[in-house]
Amino acid sequence: MDQSYIELNRASTDRIRALAERLTDEEMKHRVGEHWTVGMAFAHLAFWDRRVMYALDMTERNGKLFVPEVEVAVNDLSLPLWAVIPPREATRIAIETSETLDKHLENYPPALLEEIYNYNKRWVVRALHRNEHLDDVEAALKN
Repeated sequence: MDQSYIELNRASTDRIRALAERLTDEEMKHRVGEHWTVGMAFAHLAFWDRRVMYALDMTERNGKLFVPEVEVAVNDLSLPLWAVIPPREATRIAIETSETLDKHLENYPPALLEEIYNYNKRWVVRALHRNEHLDDVEAALKN
């Protein structure tokens, strides 16, 4: 399996950290799209990285692919919860979670990792999801 996901994931985690360190508290409250703020985007990233960690843990425990049943509607249902998380806490959780997940993926059993990758590439190449939202955040901050 192509190991480029390791560097891509590390780079996206570094990007989360760098963005979080340079933003003011006021910028953390800046709107990103219709329903989100910058802080909520970080909470979202932490949530979905934690979901992937759960899928990895259960797959490893069971020795076969485990797909948690989570609907896309979870994003909309979670908005009020993410909105009340202090933005700095959301970024701290996003950074810690992405670092932990990156390490977990780097040391994951190769055969199981390939099965997960074949099911959903974005569960392994977390940079795809992270960078999508970091791009949205940075674009919103320019406006």
